[in-house]
Amino acid sequence: MPHESMERRDEPETRNAVSSRVEKFHNDSMRRTAAKRTVRRNLNFDTAFFSLHADKPYWERYARAMAYALENEPVHLFDDELLVGMLYQVGDNPENYRRDEAAWEPYSPALQARKRIAAAGIAPLASGGLGHIGWHWDRILELGVEGLLAHIERLLANAPDEKARQLYQGAIILWTAVLRWNDLHVAALREALDKAPPEDRPRLQELVDVCSRVPRLPPRSFREAVQSFNMQHLAVMFENPYGGNGPGRLDYFLWPYLERDMADGVIGLAQAKELVDELFIRFEERLHPADGWVEAVVVGGGHPDGSCAVNPLSHMMIHSIMALKQTHPSIYPRVGRDTPKEFLELCAKYLAEGGNRAQIYNDDVCIPAIVGSGTSREDAAMYMAGGCMEISVQGMNSDFNFTHTQNVAKILELVITGGRALRDGKRLAELGKDLASFGSFEELYAAFEAQLLEAYKAIVACLDIASECHAEHRPCYLLSSLVADCLERGREQQDGGARYHEYGFSPLGITSAADSLMAIKQAVFDAGTVSASGLLAALKADFAGSENLRRRLRSLPKYGAGHAEADAMCGRVMKSVCELSRVPKARFGGQLKPMIFTFVWNPSTSAELGARADGSRAGEYIGHGMTPQMFAMTEGITTAINSCASLDYTCVTGGATTMWDMAPEWASAPNMQALLSAFLSQGGMIFQGNTTSVDELIKARENPLDYPHLIVRVGGFSARFNTLDAKLQAEIISRRRHAR
Repeated sequence: MPHESMERRDEPETRNAVSSRVEKFHNDSMRRTAAKRTVRRNLNFDTAFFSLHADKPYWERYARAMAYALENEPVHLFDDELLVGMLYQVGDNPENYRRDEAAWEPYSPALQARKRIAAAGIAPLASGGLGHIGWHWDRILELGVEGLLAHIERLLANAPDEKARQLYQGAIILWTAVLRWNDLHVAALREALDKAPPEDRPRLQELVDVCSRVPRLPPRSFREAVQSFNMQHLAVMFENPYGGNGPGRLDYFLWPYLERDMADGVIGLAQAKELVDELFIRFEERLHPADGWVEAVVVGGGHPDGSCAVNPLSHMMIHSIMALKQTHPSIYPRVGRDTPKEFLELCAKYLAEGGNRAQIYNDDVCIPAIVGSGTSREDAAMYMAGGCMEISVQGMNSDFNFTHTQNVAKILELVITGGRALRDGKRLAELGKDLASFGSFEELYAAFEAQLLEAYKAIVACLDIASECHAEHRPCYLLSSLVADCLERGREQQDGGARYHEYGFSPLGITSAADSLMAIKQAVFDAGTVSASGLLAALKADFAGSENLRRRLRSLPKYGAGHAEADAMCGRVMKSVCELSRVPKARFGGQLKPMIFTFVWNPSTSAELGARADGSRAGEYIGHGMTPQMFAMTEGITTAINSCASLDYTCVTGGATTMWDMAPEWASAPNMQALLSAFLSQGGMIFQGNTTSVDELIKARENPLDYPHLIVRVGGFSARFNTLDAKLQAEIISRRRHAR
């Protein structure tokens, strides 16, 4: 018989409420997060790599060291839990352990990449950033680990070459270790069962039964499917402990199990929500110290055939995260023209009342953009958010999905100055010409595009080297066995196995560059309000003695104020960035993929900039993603959204965010629904924002202990406000609050 708390009951779904059991589990979990954590992963891996398996070939040495580390992770059992399995991603190394960096140097992909990049004479613009993808964990639901192992054994028997044999053998070693690690949990549960009081024995017996079956075998129920997901997710994250990796379409893959159970009378929505709530609480406990470590769940969206995939789990997961005062996991809805009205209404409520955690994706814009990158429409329909917002197709990408930032506004600054930084006068490039040397605006713009392209060539060259080093020194056996088409090709995901070998990067300051170019075009080349040399002198002086000129520049049309030419200029700059970034080809025919968002970089990126032709003084904040700059949104949020939606986002293959901070008294659910509907229907791509008042933020900054659960949208992710550094807090407080 099912445990009492999981028996079928007929009461309706509890929406945002949590059960008394979940509330207690949540409180206990929060107490555990306050304790100091010791993480033994590195110690155990080093012990196996340098001692136990030092005599083996590198591929096997690596696989067996990872297996040893996983099997020596502690088993955690918690009171009244309905799921089992916990690994802490963030914590301190044991006191007696210090990683021997000198010993690791020959095996470090990052260090080896930097050496090879330097030897190639390339400016070290990028050396690779890991994570930001999802994998086909649904294979574990379909086959079970034993079924996957049997499939890999068959491939091994017909391996075409040594690389393929190593991949298959490494995967067998690691998946066998996952089963052994799971068996340790079963043994611990049996021991607890032997000692348990009578009232707790049914719960523990059910856990023994569930964990004895999954993830070893395919799940038969929603309960088993959630447990199977949890254990495989922990294991793959243990092998690949990088922020941005996440579950992706959790509701999509789990819903068939819940749908069948509900039809058979096995479980109701309230009981299913208890499992979802507990799963989400486990995410928070595992990741609590690091809000910026984003593991995203993308709900809603569509099927590969284009039909709507929104289901009751899509609703439930939003209700769950709204009820829990935590930042993990990130829950991001996908919506489109066929999305049911009730789900759109819930998304609006999530934006208005969800603690600044919502981020909404427009399928009608995102999917065509992904298809434009060379991805099939069926694959594109399975996209997810890899971390903060970075679009990737679930289970089909290599894990350089976010690698680098680029200050587009800084590139324009160097083109204007001939290669010198305005803030300190240092020469950063030899360009030969400055603003006064260009005979026309189009000549200036061509020089700007030329510098963008040179930067992208260097980035791709660096990342190709880094990709080679990671394939050589960091074989990902669990991950690769769940990424198409690694097993079929017999190649690791960074070695040509992944279906799409792409490098994601974030171009910053596009809107700033566009407004500056618009000002130069109108003031210097069209109207002659100021000479090129006069403007250049004013910029070098940070407008000291040129306040009237600065005001005139500020008054010129800006992107976001409903001016068609200014909006078109922003669209042109965005298109230049996106299309030029795809010109240099990466390994295996891959490409550089633009992901336009700002994360935590607004203060630091802005601080790099001198005075700008848009009338900004040195260090003034740039805009977030494709959101107009704060000072440019003079006509209200509706006009600003109209400007944003006027752009053609089909070139932005990795997604483009917009950040909208709104006064709380105005940001009601009905207003948010109207705003979101306009954004989506007109062609906006990704919508996010804040609804917390400036007064409350200031109070939280002054008295952080009084606001432990105040969450804000930073720029692609949400964080507890009192964990952010002072510069980020100041930037968030300074943002324009829309009230109309």
